[in-house]
Amino acid sequence: MRFIGALTVLMGSLGLTNAATGNFTWDSKTFYVNGAQHQIIGGQIDPQRVPREYWPQRLQMAKSLGLNTIFSYLYWQDIEQHQGQFDFTGRNDVAAWFKAIQDAGLKAVLRPGPYVCAERDWGGIPGWLSPVQGLKIRSNNQPFLELSAKYLAKVGEQLAPLLITNGGPILMVQIENEYGYVGNDKNYLKALSNSLSRSFPGLKQYTNDGASALKSGFLPGALAVVDGGGTENGFRTLQSSITDQSSRGPLMNGELWITWFDVWGPKKGHAGNNGNAGDVDFVLANGHHFSLFMFHGGTSWGFGNGAQDAQPIQPFTTSYDYGAVLDETGRVASNFAPFRNAIAKKVSSIPAVPSNPPLQAIASFPLTPVANWFDMLPKAVASSSPKVMEALGQVWGYVLYEHVATAAASGKVVPGNGIRDRVIVYVSGAKQGVIDGIYKTPATVNVNLSPGDKLWLLVENLGRADNGFSDQTKGIAGSVTVGGKTLTQWNHYSLPLDGAPSGLPSNAVTVKANSAPVWYRGTFANTKSGMAADTFLELPGGVKGVVFVNGHNLGRYWTIGPQQQLFVPGAWLNTTGSNEVLVLELEPGTSSRSARGLATRTWANNPDPDCPNCT
Repeated sequence: MRFIGALTVLMGSLGLTNAATGNFTWDSKTFYVNGAQHQIIGGQIDPQRVPREYWPQRLQMAKSLGLNTIFSYLYWQDIEQHQGQFDFTGRNDVAAWFKAIQDAGLKAVLRPGPYVCAERDWGGIPGWLSPVQGLKIRSNNQPFLELSAKYLAKVGEQLAPLLITNGGPILMVQIENEYGYVGNDKNYLKALSNSLSRSFPGLKQYTNDGASALKSGFLPGALAVVDGGGTENGFRTLQSSITDQSSRGPLMNGELWITWFDVWGPKKGHAGNNGNAGDVDFVLANGHHFSLFMFHGGTSWGFGNGAQDAQPIQPFTTSYDYGAVLDETGRVASNFAPFRNAIAKKVSSIPAVPSNPPLQAIASFPLTPVANWFDMLPKAVASSSPKVMEALGQVWGYVLYEHVATAAASGKVVPGNGIRDRVIVYVSGAKQGVIDGIYKTPATVNVNLSPGDKLWLLVENLGRADNGFSDQTKGIAGSVTVGGKTLTQWNHYSLPLDGAPSGLPSNAVTVKANSAPVWYRGTFANTKSGMAADTFLELPGGVKGVVFVNGHNLGRYWTIGPQQQLFVPGAWLNTTGSNEVLVLELEPGTSSRSARGLATRTWANNPDPDCPNCT
């Protein structure tokens, strides 16, 4: 009775007064919603990568492509950034997201994790799991399963009124994600399935794997779904490899890949807009089902981007444009029309494509250096040897490691057992060089230390691998050596940048060559609202850093490309007064800086000023 009462209250808060039930079933070829055939013509949108103010517009654009079902990952790391503290506000308001889907007349498929991949930091798994004693992710491991179950239960509380069984739009829920690539433990999958059954009672379940991983990743009783390019071959593989009839049903490509993601690098280009409209023709003509991945990618705000699990590390860009049919800003891309035309062969009466205003240009405005970041350090944590980032209670951002020399030392700096992930080296406040983990052979940085000199190592977490099975601890692990001599006694300054700094001075500071990071501040006026105020922020002369606009962390910029501008949603701008831009430049070289807004973005690469010959 308590659950029914709570459900009634939650339905009321969402404006759901009709407690009608529904059902979702299938036979060998067809899905049924409340007894009526439902051919899934889907597309992926993850709400946490989209400004909440723009959710309704993105859904209307999906309808205008001819889609009827929205697939959505949920990022555990955003919902539970700190253990036991669950946040369902803003872009994490998952109930509001699925209610918006319902209001748009669409159906939904839930992909809540705990692991989702999605080119996210650690595949969406919170970094605070790393130091949990005895925990092993994505395995039949009690600590991982217990923490996952708590997260799923909280999500389930939010989404209960929005399940198809309660008259909502959510048709089914995915177990894990592409697990067959990394394991075949059916006990693990069954344990997750049980958690999902408790959290989303009565909801049908499915698994989603690449063609080569189907047999390892399926779970008896859950529908087996294939993903990737080459849909026809994928369906043939599914039919030959999945013989358990309890996992057979309609053929669906759960991720019909549009293009691909981008990674940072001086020789890493933009994936561009391609597509598999021919696959859509084949799927629809034969009565099968699909979800475009991505229909709309959005943005990895803040430090949400992950990296490929490779050596050297390959971190994903802030933009998750993905070459999707709806670009990062929510406007039609060049491949929108071919997909719409393919869908229109099967679907009649597709709504007209809504018109959207162009992005605006913003005239160049000055950025004033207002603070040296290392003059704003928090209280230090001292230890004899370096601590990793997670041991400091930190997940994202930066850690500054400080050693005060008591004896002379000279030679090559080695920051522990591996670069995790980018290290700027300073001696007594002057930059000596950068040791960057994106290169097979990073630059060698040599220093000369005299007694009393301060050695600073600013270590940046560029993003944990999105499949996460290798060691993903960040910061410095192991000993720091200079010329082969181990350095002991360290101060640690935790710099997670959880939010924009407050109380920055208004007076300018002097920026010297090779100085420590500097905060720049600028303002601009804006008279437009909504999408008409959207723009791409460009920072001429910037090397690497992070940008906040009106308190929103837009993410990282990096001159090496291929991303050269950051998307600024107009919904986050003021139409009266000024708009504040705070730029943390990690490698300032001059006091004279500026920023501007562009109506059209560019993709380009530049040599790395810290290692122009590195590969």
